[in-house]
Amino acid sequence: MEVIFMTTENLTRFERARLLGARAIQISMGAKPLVEIGDSLDPIDIAYEELKAGVLPLDVIRYDE
Repeated sequence: MEVIFMTTENLTRFERARLLGARAIQISMGAKPLVEIGDSLDPIDIAYEELKAGVLPLDVIRYDE
């Protein structure tokens, strides 16, 4: 079994939505943002900026069977 770590370019829209939602919940519960906060204080916007910057502390691991 081979473990495949995903990059931002390889994420499906469902994986991207799951990652953004999970990170947005973390931020709304008090986790520190890993990017500079701009105009928006919305946790989803902050999570999206983290994803774009490549600093999102979550990852998708797929197992190739």
